[in-house]
Amino acid sequence: MTKKGHTIICVPPGSLAEELELVPGDTLLEIGGHEIKDIFDYQYYMEETYVELLVRKADGEEWFLEVEKDEDEDLGVAFENGLMDEYRSCRNRCMFCFIDQMPPGMRETLYFKDDDSRLSFLQGNYITLTNMSDDDIDRIIAYRLAPINVSVHTMNPKLRCRMLHNRFAGEALKKLSRLYEAGVEMNGQIVLCKGINDREELDATIEALGRFLPHMQSVSVVPVGLTRYREGLYPLEPLSKEEMEDTISRIERWQEVFYEKFSCHFVHASDEFYLMTGRPLPEEERYDGYLQLENGVGMLRLLETEVQEALLEEPFQMGSGLRKISIATGELAAPFIRKLANQVCEKFPGLHVSVYAIENRFFGERITVSGLITGQDLLHGLKGKELGERLLVPVNMFKSGEEIFLDDISLKEVESVLQTEIDVVKSSGWDFVNALAGVSENGGPENENSAYDRDGSGRSRKGKSADSKSRYRPYEGVNG
Repeated sequence: MTKKGHTIICVPPGSLAEELELVPGDTLLEIGGHEIKDIFDYQYYMEETYVELLVRKADGEEWFLEVEKDEDEDLGVAFENGLMDEYRSCRNRCMFCFIDQMPPGMRETLYFKDDDSRLSFLQGNYITLTNMSDDDIDRIIAYRLAPINVSVHTMNPKLRCRMLHNRFAGEALKKLSRLYEAGVEMNGQIVLCKGINDREELDATIEALGRFLPHMQSVSVVPVGLTRYREGLYPLEPLSKEEMEDTISRIERWQEVFYEKFSCHFVHASDEFYLMTGRPLPEEERYDGYLQLENGVGMLRLLETEVQEALLEEPFQMGSGLRKISIATGELAAPFIRKLANQVCEKFPGLHVSVYAIENRFFGERITVSGLITGQDLLHGLKGKELGERLLVPVNMFKSGEEIFLDDISLKEVESVLQTEIDVVKSSGWDFVNALAGVSENGGPENENSAYDRDGSGRSRKGKSADSKSRYRPYEGVNG
């Protein structure tokens, strides 16, 4: 039988592959006599300083290569499929699934439901464990892949089967014990659904997950997101303010318990709970190092902390003009962003900032986060508004790596209609302050006419980027 292998599509200059005279179109068949299932097999078997490769050339000839190399050095190539295997789709029909609530006619990739443990490690995705075999668990343990992020939702097996609409969902929870016994680091997630897994069920789930400490590092609790496209789906209702307050109280009681026993708070409510109830955000220490930023846990506290740190830096000397800026964000975070903008304006008296809360007409009024604002909603919300010399929007409005909104409207199209320049701002407080103050990524003023010029000594102000100040910053999701 002909081995399938993995086709090389790019051989960078100076790479080990180029030295071995490999070219695009060649197929990697084996490393050390082992067929390569996916990227983890490849990385694992390439760790040795001596490896044997079996490669099939485009004409069918097979090369056997003996390679001496540095430890952890790989071929340096790109393969046809980055995962080196098919992506695994979700087999569940969760009652709260956001993808099931997407409108028709959007790009195909937005409808793909992944449930792949490898993406949990590579990209921070959350998995349900229902799509994992014993062999998958064995490989996670053998290769020490961590952390593994798990969508738990409930530790009640019967309830989990109901919530995920999968009769194996309860049985899959036993895989948590295998990961725990092997010392694999994990994070958990609970999507909270009114009358389903809240209140006493939430308490029971948190208590059960606490038994996996310290290898289960953290658990986030996020409210279910409900769009206007729920026809034929389970009749979920949004949590009321009182129910959110009850959830916060339960979580904070559990934090006290875990902190006393383990010196960590373990379980955390997402920022939405605090914004929608008007409660103050927890202090920075309660977030245990921000392990759940990708779930919107602590994003606003971290942003505020970084803004305050940035404002302690030596300020610009004002130029002769004023600077008028506008910010577009989701309805939920708009008051908080307005507060931070006012703090920056106090530092720079010539700065005037308008913050616009964009109503989500595309997904429905219950969706209030910035990461789900579409181009058409942005255009509708800003029509006729005074935008100043430029508009700032958060990077999480866009498809990863591209300046395209969820509805496939481009940033250039929005700029053209609004007749204003748009800056896409990264997620750190340093980027926020620099964008408002007119500081480019290299730390200097954006242009010669910037109101924020040099400091009088001929030195441009030293800017700080998110990367240089970095605490862990996740991929840009829909929270925030």
